[in-house]
Amino acid sequence: MTKTNSEALITNGIRTDQRQITDLRNIEIEVGLLDKANGSAYLIWGKNKILAAVYGPREVHPRHLAKPDRAFIRCRYHMAPFSTDERKHPAPSRREVELSKVIRMALEPAILTDLFPRTGIDIFIEVLQSDGGTRCASITAAAVALADAGIPLRDLVVGCAAGKIEGQIVLDLNDVEDQKGDADVPIAIMPRTGAISLLQMDGLLTQDEFRQALDLAIQGCMTVYDIQKEALTKKYIQLEITPPASDTPEEPVTSDTPDAPDTLDTLKESSKNEEEVSE
Repeated sequence: MTKTNSEALITNGIRTDQRQITDLRNIEIEVGLLDKANGSAYLIWGKNKILAAVYGPREVHPRHLAKPDRAFIRCRYHMAPFSTDERKHPAPSRREVELSKVIRMALEPAILTDLFPRTGIDIFIEVLQSDGGTRCASITAAAVALADAGIPLRDLVVGCAAGKIEGQIVLDLNDVEDQKGDADVPIAIMPRTGAISLLQMDGLLTQDEFRQALDLAIQGCMTVYDIQKEALTKKYIQLEITPPASDTPEEPVTSDTPDAPDTLDTLKESSKNEEEVSE
């Protein structure tokens, strides 16, 4: 984080994107977007747009990576070349490799890996557009994709961040605030148990500021947790409402009125009567 003397990031309690200091950005989650993956989720978090896909449990390749007592978790975090203001090189950067490990370590405590020994679970995260906070947003999307894949979890993992801007503790920093602010505290938690699976800090905070930032980030996580559960519930409600296609042909609709006489038979009878009269 680099602090600069540019225009104010907070004016009368309002930030540059018209949010208050305790407001989250708009969040939308769509579940089951990809047919080929076992589970998937598409997340819009402010201007962030992130796609997560999960494959597995399945056979591990190469096989020497398989664990005899649990599943082997792999995670790939990647930013698309068009996801930033300046074109990013498509090859994985050091930051992407680091975040792949950080996200895997945040998700792994929630996965019941001991139920799937000698198998692998692969998590792919593609950042289509970035605007700060992609680490927490990626964790949130990947957790929903894991649930969509039917992988047993202790709980959903949800990420959110708080930080310090111009001496004030704020929730959910965007890219400008992240670059020009004083500190950033991204966390990931399992809300049912309160367990923290990720806690990092960039910048300097006093002990009181750190506690305030941590409490604010946890409050943000609880809000995002409700959005995760609503997105998953919405998918399965839609499945229940949509009736399955029937293979049996539909029976023709019949009328209660008596059948009308056959037109051809009527014509033949009429012609026969005419012949008898003429004779």
